Amino acid sequence: MQNYFELFSMSAEFSIDLTQLESTYQTQIAKFHPDKFTTHAAQEKSAALQNSSLINAAYDVLKSPLLRATYLLELQGINAFDEKDTQMNVDFLMEQIEHQEHLDDIKSTQDALALDDFIQLIDGKIKRNIEQIQALFANDELDEVKNLVRELKFYEQLNTHAKQLMDEWL
Repeated sequence: MQNYFELFSMSAEFSIDLTQLESTYQTQIAKFHPDKFTTHAAQEKSAALQNSSLINAAYDVLKSPLLRATYLLELQGINAFDEKDTQMNVDFLMEQIEHQEHLDDIKSTQDALALDDFIQLIDGKIKRNIEQIQALFANDELDEVKNLVRELKFYEQLNTHAKQLMDEWL
């Protein structure tokens, strides 16, 4: 099976051109959209549906820094979220507990300005984390990438919870 990068004629690298990804996605999905195969044989319809599904899945993975980094590690035989490998930086974990407690406090006080500041803080941490992942991939430091990918997942979950809270308040 073709890997996701090959599907979009891209090099298997963390740093990708998102505009090129979007353009290639639109071209690929247009070729295999199931609506184009409504009058074809069942086998062709099925193949079009499978191709569309694969293209959509690949696009979703490649456009997300977290999923793209996780996928690149998997291509190297590294599972960033191996249940047997639970080692993480203790300071980072303590910081996550503090962030969660801060978010809980914001929720209980319903302080929209504090929530906005919190979202900006976490967005900044996500941006820095992604920049570090990019640099580490460039230097082939995959163990460090794995650790940062785990951290990125924590940050993204915090960000998702904070933004959901903001949506509830609006």
